[in-house]
Amino acid sequence: MSDIIRVMIAKVGLDGHDRGVKIVARTLRDAGMDVIYTGLHRTPEEVVDAAVQEDVDVLGISILSGAHMTLFPKMLKLLEARDAEDILLIGGGVMPDEEAAALKAMGVKEILLQDTPPETIVTTIRRLVAERGPK
Repeated sequence: MSDIIRVMIAKVGLDGHDRGVKIVARTLRDAGMDVIYTGLHRTPEEVVDAAVQEDVDVLGISILSGAHMTLFPKMLKLLEARDAEDILLIGGGVMPDEEAAALKAMGVKEILLQDTPPETIVTTIRRLVAERGPK
């Protein structure tokens, strides 16, 4: 078993802005993580299938489109249906604090908003994986 954290980062739906997610991907890579970026305009099904196939530890979804209250619950259900609840689903981007709290209550492990410092993203992912333990 490898100690390297595997992270998949995805843009789901119609959101076409990926500058921030590319910075996050580079930050995680520079921190020693194995990072896969799926690109723009992916469906929840495509992203969950890829996360399962790649056996990632963390699936990070970046959303700026405002569709987070629809997309995250769908992705949680897809992970459950694939018996892949050991993949930690986290979110990033722009959303109201109360909706971020609601997503966490549904099972999203963490929401890292657009102003989260890069080093906080790295430490948060390391903490979440350590808390989960080995897959």
